[in-house]
Amino acid sequence: MDPQRRDPRGALVRPYAVTRGRTEPLQDIALEAVLGASPTQAAEARFAGHDKYRIATVCEGRAQSLAEIAAYTRLPLGVARVLVADMVAEGLLTLHTAAPATGYEERMELLGRVLSGLREL
Repeated sequence: MDPQRRDPRGALVRPYAVTRGRTEPLQDIALEAVLGASPTQAAEARFAGHDKYRIATVCEGRAQSLAEIAAYTRLPLGVARVLVADMVAEGLLTLHTAAPATGYEERMELLGRVLSGLREL
């Protein structure tokens, strides 16, 4: 989708109207979480509403982070977070977890060593 293309609704639609008044997502999704949509999911999103379809088309060709989705669709981050969580729950997007549940301590130790090494530079 061309990021220069503007939404014809402009600033007339308030963010809370897009999410039907909700400000909290159904599930917590990190800003860096990677989301993707298969061609089938994108086709199904066509019937889920304009904003959800835009999100699905952004994620169809290449997986995107939640932050990238908000930027490409020009949606406020809070709105994007609510819509993306809804889409994951509805099966319209696939959430690729950023960190595995196992090995968390080892990864944090490695990141700490990398940070220490960078500080020594």
